[in-house]
Amino acid sequence: MEFRIDHFLNALIYAFLGVIIYWIAFIISDKLTPVDLWGEIVEKHNIALAIMVGFMSLGIGIIIAAAVH
Repeated sequence: MEFRIDHFLNALIYAFLGVIIYWIAFIISDKLTPVDLWGEIVEKHNIALAIMVGFMSLGIGIIIAAAVH
């Protein structure tokens, strides 16, 4: 099995693209919610919201992984 630089570069490009799209999607979903997600989770210790945001993040990540793949 040989190392192929073109496959490695493609993986890096798609990983970077996925992270950028994920970051943009998360910011958009944060702006669409009526409350400050970070303030609610960190300052008010809202565990239910933290779980919801975690599952939302997983969903966004799965969608982006399927689209980029």
